[in-house]
Order: sequence, then C-alpha cells, then structure tokens
Amino acid sequence: MPIKEKARKLLDEGLDGVLGYRVVDGTHVPHLFSPEDIDRMSEDYPGDERYPVSLLLRRLQAENPGVRLGVVVRGCDERALIELAKQGQVDLDRIVMLGLACDEDLVCSCGCPQPYPSGIEQGEKVAAVPAEKLIEKLDSLRPDERLAYWRGQFGACIKCYGCRNVCPMCYCKECALEDEDLVERGVVPPGEPVFHLIRALDMAGRCIDCGLCEEACPMGIPLRTLYRKVGLCVEEKLGYRPGRSVEEECPLAILGTDTDIGGPGD
Repeated sequence: MPIKEKARKLLDEGLDGVLGYRVVDGTHVPHLFSPEDIDRMSEDYPGDERYPVSLLLRRLQAENPGVRLGVVVRGCDERALIELAKQGQVDLDRIVMLGLACDEDLVCSCGCPQPYPSGIEQGEKVAAVPAEKLIEKLDSLRPDERLAYWRGQFGACIKCYGCRNVCPMCYCKECALEDEDLVERGVVPPGEPVFHLIRALDMAGRCIDCGLCEEACPMGIPLRTLYRKVGLCVEEKLGYRPGRSVEEECPLAILGTDTDIGGPGD
C-alpha cells in the first residue's frame, strides 16, 4: 500500500497525526498531517530533499505526551529512532513507521550500509553501495599526512553548528561544543582539531550514517567520512553498529562494575 494511502488509513483508525512531506513552492518540506489535510501529502520523495524527521518526532513527543504518530522513514531515519529509543529520547510504542526505500540514484550517491527500513510501504530494496573510497585513500597515507589533510579541512570551518543542529542524534541540553573551557568563543575557524574531534568522539557508537551533517556543511568538509571511520572502528573493536537492533545495547553506553574492569585485589 502506498505511503499516502497507509497514512490515510492510520489516521482514520485514530492515529493523532502522520509526519511526512508536502510540497511548498516546489520543495518538499516536513509536515504533520491530520485527517483534514492528508490530501496534501506528497506521493513522491526526492532523494535530495531530506530532513532529520527523527529529530522532529522526538520534539513532537516531548511537547505532546501520549501522542501517537506515524512517520515516513528511510533506513537512516529508522536507525535514528532505534538509537533514540535506547537512549530514552523517543517512545517507539507510540510510533508507526511508514517505510520508504531509497531509489538507486540516492543509494549510489549516499553509500549507507542499509538504504531501506525493515518494513517497506513504498519503493523497492536496492543493494547498498558502500562509499569508502576516501576512507581507503586516507588509510593509505602516513599518520602525519592524514593529520595534515584533516587540519586543512577543519581550517575551513566557520563554526556555524550546522552539523550539530541537523544531526538526529544530537539532543544534549548542554553541548560540549559550547563549553568555553573546550572551545574558545568568537574564534573562527575554531581551534583545530579540538572542535571536530569532540564531535567525532561524541558520535562514536551513535552516528547512524545519514549524511545530513555533510549536506548541511556550507564549507564542504567531508564530515561523513570522519564519522564513518569512527563508526568502523567501533564496529571492528566492539561489534556494534548503531540502529541495528532495539535490543542491542551500545557498549559505550554501559557502565561496567569493578568485576568487569578489574577491581581492587584482582
């Protein structure tokens, strides 16, 4: 059943709203649909018009306790909701996901590990096309060459916070990137590489590889490559990939006991 028809059916059955897209001045934008305006819901979803819908849904749930909502999700949106649920930021029991598979063009340009959600209402599964050429190129360099490359990239940063603000996994009330003891205010580019390393470390075990950070960056910094490399290290060392399963706990979010880490007398 196409997403629009499924959304209409869910609203008729009592769902409070469906977060999807409508066209405004030729551009697809997020919109919370009710039974009264569901006819305005878009039936096509261009791959170059994406938004952090999981971030919007988290805010809607926080502002409207008990609300039951549907949401149009791509594979990355589903991964984000899974991670947010494990961190107590959304309630999956009050969410109905309407799955949208990415088309072949978006799959090739994006390169995420799973370009479709677990349940698909619209579109067809397309095999993932991993985008790791830049990672492989950088891995082939000497450490000092890699450092020089990244320092050159970070030097272009204008500290607009676009990468943080668009990220579905950034929800802290107090952000380390605004801590004056870590990042000096009024300095552009920010002290490098501290600003970007703070964010990269914060994304370890959390980044769901949606790529919105890189799309939002006005300076074209390959942030996704940085976070992907961190994610690959977490998966290689700890066997964990964010958004893969609701039951799978992130090893970096688990506090160990004295027995786990070797307490006194061990």
